[in-house]
Amino acid sequence: MIPRPSRLFQRSLAALLCAQLLLGACSATELAPGGGHWPTPAPQPEPPTFSSPHWPAQVAARTVPNFQAPSATHCARPVQTSETPGRVAGQRDEATAMGGHGAAPLAREARARRMSPGDASPDATAAMPAPASPPAAAAKEALAAEGEAGPRFPPPAPTPQVSQRPRPAQEIVTAGVVDDNADFAAYLQFRQRTQVAHREREVSERYLLQVRNRRGDPVPDAEVAVQAANGAAMWARTDAAGRVWLHPRAFDRSGSALYEVAVRKSGQHGTAFLRRGQKSAVELVLNEAAAPQRARLDLVFLIDATGSMGDEIGKLKASLRSIANEVARLPSRPDTCFGLVAYRDRSDEFLVRRHDFTNDLSAFQSVLDALQANAGGDYPEAMNEALHEAVHRLSWRGTGATRLVVLLADAPPHLDYGGPQYDEDMMAALGKGIKVFSVGASGLDKQGEYIQRQIAQFTGGRFVFLTYREASNPGSGPGRETAHDVSNYSVQTLDRLIVRLVSEELAKLPRGS
Repeated sequence: MIPRPSRLFQRSLAALLCAQLLLGACSATELAPGGGHWPTPAPQPEPPTFSSPHWPAQVAARTVPNFQAPSATHCARPVQTSETPGRVAGQRDEATAMGGHGAAPLAREARARRMSPGDASPDATAAMPAPASPPAAAAKEALAAEGEAGPRFPPPAPTPQVSQRPRPAQEIVTAGVVDDNADFAAYLQFRQRTQVAHREREVSERYLLQVRNRRGDPVPDAEVAVQAANGAAMWARTDAAGRVWLHPRAFDRSGSALYEVAVRKSGQHGTAFLRRGQKSAVELVLNEAAAPQRARLDLVFLIDATGSMGDEIGKLKASLRSIANEVARLPSRPDTCFGLVAYRDRSDEFLVRRHDFTNDLSAFQSVLDALQANAGGDYPEAMNEALHEAVHRLSWRGTGATRLVVLLADAPPHLDYGGPQYDEDMMAALGKGIKVFSVGASGLDKQGEYIQRQIAQFTGGRFVFLTYREASNPGSGPGRETAHDVSNYSVQTLDRLIVRLVSEELAKLPRGS
């Protein structure tokens, strides 16, 4: 059953639509004082499972939101580790169940394809048999046995994989960054010209919500709920600048003309209305007076730990203390919690290994030092599952924290698995106020770039990518060139760039926070 919208919303909707009929347009966004209406979860249409201009007539119902609000009060605890295993000893590999081809040949092929020539000799590579496609009947039976009718995707165009020479952990790693929300027109053009399999969420229509207090200061980490009269709803939290981008078509394809935007923080409530097509931002004032407090930062490293990621992981290990020390010396002197989520794939020793937040930097460094890049089967990896655990199963702190994820990966997620899907969890991340900064490592293909940029743009983060002296040759050393579809980017060392991004987020906080 879809919940009944508030009487305030119904009256305002009727009045606004009447005004539109009489006057032809509305001027500024209407503001409504008082508590407003906080929508309860309602059945929502499931989005298409692949990029398509046609919205299916019959869709499955689901319930949103699919998250709980962040509520931890501290991270003063030892490192707590949990693991979702991949295959266990004696268990058949996933690929074996899908038609008789084990993961080992795939892993050998992938390592020869994605790593340096030193890891697989040319003779061994040439002698390596290419796995045949599993029989259709066997694949169908395996899917039925799992009870998962996974979406079908067009096979992506073959992308040349560049051989990557291992770099010493101490060598400089350079990276560029683009802000797809700041140059949104260029981002939409990138989406239009990049035809790859992905989970579609329509973001071409977007609106800025700005929340301030009576003094005009931004109100960070305010809860936001957006609801249409038909019950379609989404959740978000304002960032450190009191802002959030709203994408109505990402959660409501019914063509609703008006949305109620409810905002609350620290017991204060407010309501505004978003009219589709309006040119101005949605602005709302809360009576909330930001209490002076030390900035709180929850920082998670979400890392692809398969065999081709050894150099990137090595650099992070070598620079973690420097990153932490520079963040600690920022003007806001943040109280920082560190978390780590590492992932591989279903055929490996572990699928996801997560280490919950801690403020013990030495203990966290030990955990990171123990992480080794290894295994990995076919090109895609278990990013879906890892993002899900990072968003839902870490002890994110509650009201007032700045929550950031640094996603470091050189491959896209598996879109042929059942289970968690990245588009659902990037929406949940927005609802929990988590920004994702996606870092594309060497060898990331067009599909991986598209999906990493999707996640970063939707959550308000940025897309970071490694750069080299020669764009097509990661072994050429650090430089300013990249094979990714970006322009007008700045370049720094990766560790300095991470500090810069964190610094810019914390600098947005109102004075005294």
